[in-house]
Amino acid sequence: MTECLLRLVVRTSGFHPDNGGSIPPGDVSGTVYRFRFFYIQHMTDITSRCSRDVCGQLRQEIAETGGAEVFFGGMVDDRGMVVSVYPAARGHESAVPLQTEALYEADVLIHNHPSGHLMPSQADLAVAAAAAERAQGFYIIDNAAEQVYAVVEPVMPKPCAPLDGAGAAAYISAGGALAAQSAGFEERPSQIALLEHICRVFNEDSIGVFEAGTGVGKSYAYLIPAVLWALNNKERIVISTGTINLQQQLAEKDIPAAVRILGREAAYVLVKGRNNYVCLRRFHDAEAEPDLFSGDAEELSRIGEWLQETGTGSRSDLAFNPSESLWGRICSESDACMGMRCPYHDTCFVMRVRKEASSANILIVNHHLLFADIESRMNGIGYEDTAVLPPYRHIIFDEAHGIEHAATSFFSDRLSRFRLVQQLNNLHRVKRGSISGLLLKISGLTDRQDALEDAIAQAAVVRERLVSLETAALEPLRDRHTLRLSVATESLFSHVLLRCTALKAALTDLCGYIHDAIDGVAEEQKSEQSVWEVKTVLRRLETCSSFCASFAAWDEHAETVCWLEKRLLPHQAGVQPGRQACRQPVQNGGTSAYYPVFVQTPLDIAQKMNSGVFEPMRSVVCTSATIRTGDSFDYWMRRTGISLCEPERICTGSFDSPFSYEKNMFFAVPSDVPDVSGAAFRTYAASGIADLIRAAGGRTLALFTSYDMMRSICRQVRQELRSAGFAILMQGDDDRSRLLQAFRSDETSVLFATDSFWEGIDVPGASLSQVIIAKLPFSVPDDPVFEARCEAIERRGGNPFLELSVPEAVIKFRQGVGRLIRRGDDRGAVVVLDKRLINRPYGRLFANSVPQKQIYCAPLAQIKASVERFLSL
Repeated sequence: MTECLLRLVVRTSGFHPDNGGSIPPGDVSGTVYRFRFFYIQHMTDITSRCSRDVCGQLRQEIAETGGAEVFFGGMVDDRGMVVSVYPAARGHESAVPLQTEALYEADVLIHNHPSGHLMPSQADLAVAAAAAERAQGFYIIDNAAEQVYAVVEPVMPKPCAPLDGAGAAAYISAGGALAAQSAGFEERPSQIALLEHICRVFNEDSIGVFEAGTGVGKSYAYLIPAVLWALNNKERIVISTGTINLQQQLAEKDIPAAVRILGREAAYVLVKGRNNYVCLRRFHDAEAEPDLFSGDAEELSRIGEWLQETGTGSRSDLAFNPSESLWGRICSESDACMGMRCPYHDTCFVMRVRKEASSANILIVNHHLLFADIESRMNGIGYEDTAVLPPYRHIIFDEAHGIEHAATSFFSDRLSRFRLVQQLNNLHRVKRGSISGLLLKISGLTDRQDALEDAIAQAAVVRERLVSLETAALEPLRDRHTLRLSVATESLFSHVLLRCTALKAALTDLCGYIHDAIDGVAEEQKSEQSVWEVKTVLRRLETCSSFCASFAAWDEHAETVCWLEKRLLPHQAGVQPGRQACRQPVQNGGTSAYYPVFVQTPLDIAQKMNSGVFEPMRSVVCTSATIRTGDSFDYWMRRTGISLCEPERICTGSFDSPFSYEKNMFFAVPSDVPDVSGAAFRTYAASGIADLIRAAGGRTLALFTSYDMMRSICRQVRQELRSAGFAILMQGDDDRSRLLQAFRSDETSVLFATDSFWEGIDVPGASLSQVIIAKLPFSVPDDPVFEARCEAIERRGGNPFLELSVPEAVIKFRQGVGRLIRRGDDRGAVVVLDKRLINRPYGRLFANSVPQKQIYCAPLAQIKASVERFLSL
């Protein structure tokens, strides 16, 4: 055996093994690797490493290419013998293209040399280096598959300690540790069954899809197996949730309790996105530019005082909510991070959390942060190294019903005035006659003053082109909130696309001038902080330029939905109904209270989720109270990509709530309600909701499917109940968390809400005794992404209403109904003001999805009296 110390510099992509070609895609350009390779100095018989069946398959695949080069992925058994292979790439007699993504799951990479000369070339060694980083082996064979040269030995997978399902269940069973620590403990058979299913998912490297009704106690059901697996097998588990509330509950209550139940020590960390933390470097930069932040000087000073005492640097620990503009200037951002070159690296709050995460058994994240990590891994970092998070192979999705929406939102790209203008201001800004910005900072470092002057002038051109683009975009949005770019609407976008291309050209020129200015900085000064910051802005401007090019070429991206959204300017958001809005200038000589946002959204995230999450992970647990439609998981699994996995890997189960819905929930639909699409509906709904609020003594959550209807009906109800003494709260009147706190604390209050309030609202007790659902929550037909997905279903001959609209609405409907009963002694009424629930064939899907199967259908006056009687019992 001979030791070889190899130093490799990875530079490009593509793979040409026999002629010293380049490195496979996915490697990091310019990264220096150091590895120690132990390899045998002579060839060995291939049967010492590969089964006879595998040898035959290798020969056949090579022969079918005419003896050309083929790259294989192989799987080894516990003896190190290759027992299965698959071809990942084929080439010609002296080269083969290589996509490393196709080989991530392989234990060993196998490549033939048609020449018969099996000593590794420099390119072979480079691929071997990348393989070693992923704990993979690398073999070279001859075309006859008779001889093998082992360049790198595969790292044998360590044996896992399987979970004892019965033993794990004992912790939460009668007579177990949970019972000993909890007064009034009651064993929950559904919780035990769920825990045992999750143990099997870990043991069998499966994907578990489990619906657990409210009250099952799903947190303990997955935490007990997760902690046991993490400790017994020294493997990290990531728990991803949809809401901050659940993250905090897990970190502050549930996981500490699970650790106490198990009687073992486990390290767990709540990991937030880095923009939740102050960047000390950016904070001190802001302090040094008081003219730019004079309006935020008091807040900046308060943050400075807080930084002297905080141990976290997290925005959530601040005693006040700073302005978005200020926080955006001082928060940590990945592409602005200087890493080891930062003067504050040793005291960085983000680095501190990363260090804690690297040694933690359990990481608690939200869906957005998890997808940011997955995206980095899919883009080349791989699954064995640290990306946004340290490496992991097990995920638990709680609130899994929301992962399609979260993934769609994360993988969407957006361009707005705020994103672009912020970068232009960072470069150059004139305020009160004072000039500031990064270009000024590097003016003393570069000898290309002409490039700086050109950049300043070009930044003004970019601003003009942006104004022109916004003006063009607001025209087709005049009477719409959103508008999709399609064949049917292309004529409306003609000016928008032309000006989008013009903005792209202006940005390209600006980026060119900035590059020239940076090139004029001496090499020894390019590590200066100001140069680093200019490069950060440059990357962001280049991203904006790429977005413009992609948006203008919308018809070349069949899997992407391009659309416009009209938004109210921030200072307009608080304008009271009926009050004349003051107008914010958008352009020279014109005004508008709105601005456009340009959006590109993936048409379908199933394939991305499958290849980025479900296939690479060893086990994935998905759990929620609402992921079925009827008795089937098919819709949700199809939308999220699980249906693309091998069927034998998928385990499903439904675990009913222990709560007595038949006894504690009154469920009604008025028989005299007008059609929801008719003109009489709003008048009926306003009067009926007011009556139902009186019947319940307040204590009502009224859910709507549109902001317009919510505001209109809330206005009428407030008028009708002005002397009743109920506090009537409405989404948009205040911050979401403060609204919920007011609703919880005032037992007779009423909350009108839409959108996000259909889920994640936990108000147990008498404060929430009635849920009113104004309409079945079908998506708005002209929602751009929904519209595009419906068209895609139609193109393949499907029925978009039954395949998309109905199941999507059923899941949201179940979430809304689920706001009512949050604990065993909760009691209340659900009233649905939509007769389609009982008079349309698809209504049965909605009705059957509610745990209370008895539907009381009568005139509203009778329902009001029944609600009053039911709540008085």
